[in-house]
Amino acid sequence: MKATTTTLLILGILFLLSSCSSTSISDYNQNTPKLIPQEFFNGDLTAHGVVKDRSGKVTRYFNATIKAYWENGVGTLDEKFIFDDGEIQYRTWKLSPTTRGEFNATAGDVIGTGGGKFAGNAINLNYVLAVKYKDSTINLHVDDWMWLVDSNTVLNESTLTKFGFKVGSVQLVIQKH
Repeated sequence: MKATTTTLLILGILFLLSSCSSTSISDYNQNTPKLIPQEFFNGDLTAHGVVKDRSGKVTRYFNATIKAYWENGVGTLDEKFIFDDGEIQYRTWKLSPTTRGEFNATAGDVIGTGGGKFAGNAINLNYVLAVKYKDSTINLHVDDWMWLVDSNTVLNESTLTKFGFKVGSVQLVIQKH
């Protein structure tokens, strides 16, 4: 009986360790169609999505328009979000390629500079976002993943954390027009 308990304990520890492993951008190297930020994020785009709380319950819905263009190698994404409660938010991203497959990203409500990587059909962007909460602002870490489904569609999933704990998520689809 002691050997069985030890075996179960070891299997449990291995399961926990494997569930803590994270996805790497290199996991998508061979996936097609290839997501090239300068190509997809160029022109008029729309986004439609939901915001979820930490339990996964949808708390908000939104639609967005995005005007995307590139000048002198720097990408600009002018975003306008309209939420189901009537709130309107604006964000302007600046994307600056650094090395092959990597870029820096800044926006007015992003603390510092975010770092992004892309490979195959995927982009992973990590940044800290200042979010209005009640009568204050809190800083949330965002682990943002995008996958090109076809030449006109990107699926996007963002996990929001505070002190390493998940506090919410955002799921959306971005369509090129």
